[in-house]
Parts: sequence; C-alpha cells; structure tokens
Amino acid sequence: MSAVTRIVGDLRQGWGRYTVIGVPYLFLIVLFTIPFLVVLRLSFSQADGASFADLTSYTDGILHIQIKLANYIYLATDDLYAETYLSSLKFAAINTGLCLFIGYPFAYFMVRSPVSMRPALLMLVSLPFWTSFLLRVYAWQGLLDDEGIINGLLMWVGIIEEPIQMLRTSFSLIVGMVYTYLPFMILPLYSNLVKMDMRLLEAAKDLGCGPLKAFWLITVPLSKNGIIAGSMLVFIPSVGEYVIPTLLGGPDNLMIGRVLWDEFFANNDWPMASSVAVTMVLLILAPLVIFNRYQSQTGGDR
Repeated sequence: MSAVTRIVGDLRQGWGRYTVIGVPYLFLIVLFTIPFLVVLRLSFSQADGASFADLTSYTDGILHIQIKLANYIYLATDDLYAETYLSSLKFAAINTGLCLFIGYPFAYFMVRSPVSMRPALLMLVSLPFWTSFLLRVYAWQGLLDDEGIINGLLMWVGIIEEPIQMLRTSFSLIVGMVYTYLPFMILPLYSNLVKMDMRLLEAAKDLGCGPLKAFWLITVPLSKNGIIAGSMLVFIPSVGEYVIPTLLGGPDNLMIGRVLWDEFFANNDWPMASSVAVTMVLLILAPLVIFNRYQSQTGGDR
C-alpha cells in the first residue's frame, strides 16, 4: 500500500511540476508562436486579390514550394526601410538612456527613504497606469502645442516673445517616450536595489571610501541585473512604438511602427507589412538573446 501511495504521490508531483511549466509555454505558443508563424507565412506569400496563394502544392507526385523573397530583398535594398529601422533603434536607445539617467536616482532615493514612505512612492510611480495610455499622450499635445500651456506660461513670464515649436519634433517624441516608459525602468531598479545589503556601504565608509566612490564600486555593480532588466523593458517596446510617434512626432521622426501601420492599412500590402513585422521581431530578439546569455553566465558564475 505504501508503494502505491508513493507512486501516486510521485505522479501528482510530476503532474503539478509539468503544469506549472506547461502553462507559460502554452501561453507563448497560443499568443505568440502561432500568430508569428501566420505572419511569417504571409511574408513569403503572394497576394492573390483578397486571398494569399499557398506556399506548397502537390501535383502529379511532385511537391512544389513557392516562397516569395521579393519583400525581404526590397527591405534590404530600399533606403527608406533601413533609415526607418535605424531611426527606431536610435530613438529607442535615447529613450532607454534617458530613462536610466532619470530613473536610477529616483529608485535609489526610494530605497534609501524610510520604509513607511516606500508604499506611497511606489504608488506614485505606478499612478500613470491608472489612466489610459492614449489620454496621457494626448495630454502632452496640449502641453507642447504652440498655443499650449508651456508656451503660454513662458510667454506670460516673459522668457520668450513668440511660441517655440515643441510639438511634432524629436523633442516632443522623446519627452513622450520617456514619460511613458520611465516607470518600466524605475520598478526593476527598485526591486533590485531594495535587496542590496546596506552594510556593504557602511563597511566601505569605515575603510575610508567616499560616497561617490562607494556608489560606483558597490551600488552600481550590485544593481547591474536591475539596470539590464529595466533597459530591456524600455528598449524593446520603444522600437515598435506607434502611438507616440504618430501623436507627438513629426514627419522627420518616422519609426517602424508607423511604417508597419501604413503597409497594413494604407497600402493594403499585407505580405510586405508581414515582412516588416518579422524583421522587427528579429531585431528585438537580438537584445533578448544577449540578455539571456548574460543571465546564464552570471548564474553560472554564482
């Protein structure tokens, strides 16, 4: 009886383990892998009116495979797409750097603040998520417009005599992206810094190390995982951003999300749009691979 009970217990334990592991994999397969394979198929397909030609056909015992590579060749040879991808990567990198520059001191201040104040500070960081993302971006239009609040205040104070064009520029695009993605940088940094042993800083002070030197030699290396995690959370969605460049950016701030929208809905060229989407996913996977490799190396070193 004990052997049967042990076998049943092992089966239940194994089933529970596989369930815990399998649910995330099932989620990724249903909501990412299958849609991505559909888009990948469309990128190699030939549009036939409202439908798409099959990639494979079987006649007289011969399997025919027809894969259209013209879209990817056009992406590689057309300067517009190359410049758009580079522009998206540039603005995403600038946004990530500014979010890190602003978010790190804020997260560090939250960690060094009294424990009783931390929940209120966390609530302030997450407060923008309580309102619609689209409404928050629209609000920046009212602030940065030529007749908006900021220009009106500067003219009323006497700093400027005529409105400064801030909307539909690179400045407004970066401001909107930093404002939107800053919490995604602060929260991982805070969760990493809050676990740091503050006695290390006290020991460095006792050994004659100054505050800035102790911060650079102790705090920054120990928060490296939080920096990388926050940077990935900001950089990856920034590359494919569509709403902020459309509402706040100008004609010179074309990003790949807008090109993707135009190919799908303005040009109605779904195979070309799918090729753009697949290429964008591959660009985003590159930093993810680097991050996972770094995580595995640090885990192995420990």
